[in-house]
Amino acid sequence: MSESATIKVVCYSVALALVGTVFLALEFADPGQAARAAQRHGPRLPRDTGSVAGPAQVVDGDTLDIHGVRVRLEGIDAPETGQTCGRKWVGTWGCGAAATHVLENLVRDRDVACDSMGADKYGRMLAICHAGALELNAEMVRQGYAWAFLKYSARYIDAEAEARSARAGVWQGDADPPWVFRERRWASAENAAPEGCAIKGNISNKGHIYHMPWSPWYGKVKVDEARGERWFCSETEAATAGWRPANVK
Repeated sequence: MSESATIKVVCYSVALALVGTVFLALEFADPGQAARAAQRHGPRLPRDTGSVAGPAQVVDGDTLDIHGVRVRLEGIDAPETGQTCGRKWVGTWGCGAAATHVLENLVRDRDVACDSMGADKYGRMLAICHAGALELNAEMVRQGYAWAFLKYSARYIDAEAEARSARAGVWQGDADPPWVFRERRWASAENAAPEGCAIKGNISNKGHIYHMPWSPWYGKVKVDEARGERWFCSETEAATAGWRPANVK
């Protein structure tokens, strides 16, 4: 290599190092901002490259427990358990509960194998899961019981188009995507909650449990601070304090 080429390579390497230093400085320039983001949205978690397989317990329409590992079906978003959707002509139906039931039928008496795509901000494994040859993520969207979660993946666009065309599941009438449903519920609860901390921490004979604004029982739960019950601003805060999420089934 000529002397001039060597000089160019060195200069290029130095420039890359300086750019990296600038990005790091920006990332950590305001530790308070990072802490506030972690409190509201949860910590960033390292990519999980593992897998899990075995009998699956259904938590809701896009979440499973396998051997104690909480698995979130990657690239899809099913209606929340307490969510309702419009019928073709008139009235509503429990699309969230129906999505849970459909996933239960898909995994019943079958081992489920999940390949991790990483971890989400709540520590759940994000995975593509199969029951035999059937891919659960795609099937939930294809049957109309989950949306393609385009914010994170375009993998299931075709499956959603198929469900829309067939007016299957949630596509038979008007329905809010679950991320819209959650955002509306959170905004409403946040306005009414002390200091905007909308998660309710409840103590019962089942232990210390927290309820999200879209929980089916959220409206019925009363926070009695005299009994040690409390409000939380984020799921991360609740989990760190030793509380667990309510079982939505």
